Amino acid sequence: MTQGPPTGISEARPAAGPTTAPGEGPAPTGTTGRRALYLGLGVVLLALNLRPALVAVSPLAGTIRTESGMSAAATSLLTALPLLCFGLLAPVAPRLGRRFGMERSLLATMVLICLGTGLRLLDSVVALFAGTVVIGAGIAVANVLLPGLIKRDFPARAGLMTGLYSMSLFGGAALAAGVTVPVQQAAGLSWQATLACWGALALLALVVWLPQTRTRTDVSEAAARQAAHPVRRLWRSPLAWQVTGFMGLQSLSYYAAAAWLPTVFEDAGMSAGDAGWMLSFSSLLGIAGSFLAPVIVGRRLRAGTLAALGAVLCAAGFVGVWAAPVGGAYLWMTLLGLGQGAAISLALLFIVQRAPDTRHAAQLSSMAQCFGYILAATGPAVLGAVHDASGSWTVPLALLLALLVPQVAMGLGAARPRHVAGR
Repeated sequence: MTQGPPTGISEARPAAGPTTAPGEGPAPTGTTGRRALYLGLGVVLLALNLRPALVAVSPLAGTIRTESGMSAAATSLLTALPLLCFGLLAPVAPRLGRRFGMERSLLATMVLICLGTGLRLLDSVVALFAGTVVIGAGIAVANVLLPGLIKRDFPARAGLMTGLYSMSLFGGAALAAGVTVPVQQAAGLSWQATLACWGALALLALVVWLPQTRTRTDVSEAAARQAAHPVRRLWRSPLAWQVTGFMGLQSLSYYAAAAWLPTVFEDAGMSAGDAGWMLSFSSLLGIAGSFLAPVIVGRRLRAGTLAALGAVLCAAGFVGVWAAPVGGAYLWMTLLGLGQGAAISLALLFIVQRAPDTRHAAQLSSMAQCFGYILAATGPAVLGAVHDASGSWTVPLALLLALLVPQVAMGLGAARPRHVAGR
């Protein structure tokens, strides 16, 4: 039996007004007034929790390795495991959102982060990895659902809200990278207790988000069945794969750098505290890059041009870290922060802009983060293994530099003003 050509995907230029999928009714007008302000605050607090519990491991990596006896490759799994969770659990997230409602599902993600950070209190390597997996599961679901929520509730302010969302991601990362070691030293905490402290931020977000659960919208059984395979219809779309490739490559670059740059600086003679501050400083600059990128897209620069510019900044930063890691550290981390901030913000904006409605935003977000984060998960482990094999950071930094070339290619493709839509 032969099959005809695939008919499930169409790629078209966005219409002048909002579009809807068949059977979904009128396009949403978005949330307005006081509820929009409170919802926006909730989104910011949720986003603030999607990086600290992971980034906090990096400045403590040396201490963890010394006290636990783990190798560099094993320690890198603490960064790689959450990324695998991001990828493997991404297809499940839209189904959970439709079954239980986006608001309740997002509340559950904060519960998981609290539980995971609590597990890290136990003086056990097994508990450390188990807590990391639980945290990764919570973040994985939130990663997928938040772009869909922005598409649904802020359709007229997608650029602004994406900027605030991605700015909060970098803000949380900067906070974790900058204060983890000083808090540990000032309070005399163990590395287990220091990592567990980040559960307090998740608890705050949980309390603030709780009132949003009253807005849950029940869906029909047919809609729930439709969400059971949220990615399948997009797998044959070149545009969807370009969005996915850009998400994965920029994530690989970010997480690999976050995992090992403090160690690169320490090996060059910098103190552990200063090395952690460098990562925090980069994240602070990333806040500016991540907020400005989606706001200026279409006004002053095209998205493709901005994707290429961000890669050039990252390339200059990686070359500088290789050539003069200590002497020019502030300049190199400024370039990396601005470039990586623009890249993550564009990756999230592409998901929102290339989807014609909320359902497709969830599907595209699921696909991009499923395959993208599985790709990104290889970064920290591969760089750690290459460093162990080569005995220096030259080859790992060269690999990061080379991967910027396909990242630009994917960004130029994803920047095309078209929609990915199912018939």
